[in-house]
Amino acid sequence: MGVRGRKRERSRKRWIIGVVVALAVLVVGAGGAIYLKLNANISTFDAAGLSKNRPAAAQADANGDKPVNVLLIGSDTRSGENGKLGGSAAGPIGRSDTTILLHVYPDHKHAVGISIPRDSLVDIPPCLLPDGQWSPDQPKAQFNSAFSMGNTAKGNPACTQNTVEKLSGLRVDHTMVVDFAGFAAMTSAVHGVEVCVPNNIYQGDMNPNLGYKGNVVLQAGMQNLSGQKALDYVRVRHGVGDNSDVGRMMRQQAFLSALISKVKKNGMNPTTLLPLADAATKSLTVDPGLGSASKLMSFGLSLKNIDLKNIQFVTAPWKYDGPRIDLVHPDVDDLFAELRADRTLEGVNASGKVQPKPTPAPTVDGTGIAVDVFNGTTTTGLAGKAADKLTADHFTVTGTSTAKSQDHPTTRVEYGSADAAQARSLAKLFPGAELVPLNIDGINLVLGQDYAKTAAATPKPLSTAITQQARSADANPCSKLSYG
Repeated sequence: MGVRGRKRERSRKRWIIGVVVALAVLVVGAGGAIYLKLNANISTFDAAGLSKNRPAAAQADANGDKPVNVLLIGSDTRSGENGKLGGSAAGPIGRSDTTILLHVYPDHKHAVGISIPRDSLVDIPPCLLPDGQWSPDQPKAQFNSAFSMGNTAKGNPACTQNTVEKLSGLRVDHTMVVDFAGFAAMTSAVHGVEVCVPNNIYQGDMNPNLGYKGNVVLQAGMQNLSGQKALDYVRVRHGVGDNSDVGRMMRQQAFLSALISKVKKNGMNPTTLLPLADAATKSLTVDPGLGSASKLMSFGLSLKNIDLKNIQFVTAPWKYDGPRIDLVHPDVDDLFAELRADRTLEGVNASGKVQPKPTPAPTVDGTGIAVDVFNGTTTTGLAGKAADKLTADHFTVTGTSTAKSQDHPTTRVEYGSADAAQARSLAKLFPGAELVPLNIDGINLVLGQDYAKTAAATPKPLSTAITQQARSADANPCSKLSYG
């Protein structure tokens, strides 16, 4: 190969490295940050702790494209250098205060990060403990307790991954954990990040136990923050809005957006990217699947064509439940269903495939027709969706429940002899449904896999509580910085 060929190859490698570092996203400690590990010197956690009952892996299309889900966890342990920067009062035990599930769509032009409140109540499935035993199921447990299972300094990333997979129905392809020291070093490596401080932040805000207001730590307005100052910004909870962790997550999302924007606008300069890569590789713990540079490069390349406006952040729908937070159903289920269907928050098809035009739905007036709805599949929430459909067409839904058998391939309309005409009207709403006369009174609708596929392919507008609080990476830096 000639000299010019070698130069082109070196240039291409530097560009790829730049893409990896600039667009991989990671939130840190009680605060936010962005980065990806660059070489094999990063710690990995044991994959033996991953659940044996995981969601199915997404299948690649003819071009090899498929969605990628990356779980980003921030640890606020005080072990090592982290003790100098602040952290959990629990000392060296690994604790998670910030978690984002990053979903990269198959079209490689859209991505969304879902923040999961640390205090939200979720079902934690069995997790592997340091003594080799598996913990029991923990219904209605605090979400961030999953990372602390086993009480080790490194935390339990596999347990958090298991919990997120159970909650979302999405298979997590990769998990990354970063600590305070890594975040502070990374922000210094990029010479600070331009963020908006909503109001003056005082020493007493950073430490509510101080007992007095103290000096200003962060001035209100646009500031270039790095190191400890950046860490203060993404960690502060008191003195802004309603002093909630949810408000803090909004500032973390804003910080994350600003960091992505800065690195992209810097033009992937190797002089600045190498210190960033060095900072990243010293403080990151990842799953074994990211143990090679080639896999990291592959992930970075999957993000290179995403415009800032198409990188969004949103918090999983929630509500207060005393001192804790409850996730709001079905809103949170609808959100993850849209991601599984590769639709953006606005319902845009981001699968990279051309979708056929939908067949116009038949119109049926169900006035006076009573129907019992049964879910004959393992797809959760299907009976409720069908009930909504029937109610919209004026049918009377007398009940929804699970069928005795959940392996029905085709939807069935079961009816008694006196209800044949009404059963035929109902069947028009479910093309391909079987009409099954039985010795019963009334009409039963037993949903099959055919309807499950149709329902999954039908966009359902997300609640305005989700879409209105979402922010894109190019949003006004002073917008949506607090809750309450």
